[in-house]
Amino acid sequence: MSPPNPAREVTLMMLATTVRLVGLCIRRPWWTILFTLLLAAAATWYTAQHFAIRTDVRDLLSPDLPWAQRAFQYSKDFPDRGILIVLNAPTAELAEQAADALADALRAHPEQFRAVSQPGSGSFFEQNGLLFLPTDQVKQAMDGLSQADDLIGTLAGDPSLRGSLDALSLALLGVTRGDIELGDLIRPMTMAADTVEAGLAGRPATFPWLALASGKPPTASDLRRFIQVEPVLDFSALEPGRAATNAIAQTAQDLQLADKYQARVRLTGIVPINDDGFAVLKQNAVVNTAVSILAVLAILWLALHSLRIIFAVAVSLVVGLAITAAVGLLLVGALNLISVAFFVLFIGLGVDFGLQFSVRYRAERHDFGDLRAGLR
Repeated sequence: MSPPNPAREVTLMMLATTVRLVGLCIRRPWWTILFTLLLAAAATWYTAQHFAIRTDVRDLLSPDLPWAQRAFQYSKDFPDRGILIVLNAPTAELAEQAADALADALRAHPEQFRAVSQPGSGSFFEQNGLLFLPTDQVKQAMDGLSQADDLIGTLAGDPSLRGSLDALSLALLGVTRGDIELGDLIRPMTMAADTVEAGLAGRPATFPWLALASGKPPTASDLRRFIQVEPVLDFSALEPGRAATNAIAQTAQDLQLADKYQARVRLTGIVPINDDGFAVLKQNAVVNTAVSILAVLAILWLALHSLRIIFAVAVSLVVGLAITAAVGLLLVGALNLISVAFFVLFIGLGVDFGLQFSVRYRAERHDFGDLRAGLR
């Protein structure tokens, strides 16, 4: 007597169960259809009410893995989930003012932004910026400020058109006394004229003091400011940082940065880049789904040439997908990126199984000449 084979026994038991289930469906076809439709409707309702997705890639890894624990701790200590705001303006002063205004406005919403900082600018660098310059640049700046001490004092005491005229008179007096050359006034007077013309034309006008103090035209980096933002991410949404980026864009619009400071605001960083990637998937989802459905129907037609069988296979796919989604949400609560990819796998395997089952059914029915015998 041969020893028992557990695997074979399980296979035979599953085969017997399948045969009995098929027989029940054959004997009660309308009850089977009604039960299936009710089950599919309930699964669809549950999926619509409880659908959730977690787009955090950390959820794909087990927290018990040692290397994953180190990676999670590193991400916690050195977070890289920020949005980098890049502002450009015609002058360094306008760029600084626009960056300060936007940063202050964002700090007023801690429920959306955990932290807001200004690398290389802000109040700290306004008070201590000279400490970070090379010695020769500090000397050049201090020499320029000391030479313009009287001029700066006059403008600081009366920052109006009258004060500007007094400063001009003071500069001309310096030329008369021989303290400065007349040619030295060409550049600052030209800069002042450009500022006045911009103001008269209704454009934002700010005198470029930093360019005057440095004695050279501003570089691209001088006209650029950065704001580092750590947003509150919603990983239940397909685009976790979209609410934060929209809030930044709306804040910049409300502050009228383009009109007041002629500032251009752009966003970069890992959050906007990932959101744009997910947005592309969402934008192409309808087209991709339609193309996939048409391709599946074409394959079914080429293989089966029967509208009734194709309809049965399509309904089975839809019902199975609804039930599978509902069971998945019931068991895990929220899907992840791999779970979403499973839907595509389900369609592929479902179509493959439907084709094999239908072709075998047609062959069996042709051999036996009976529907019930063919299905069994």
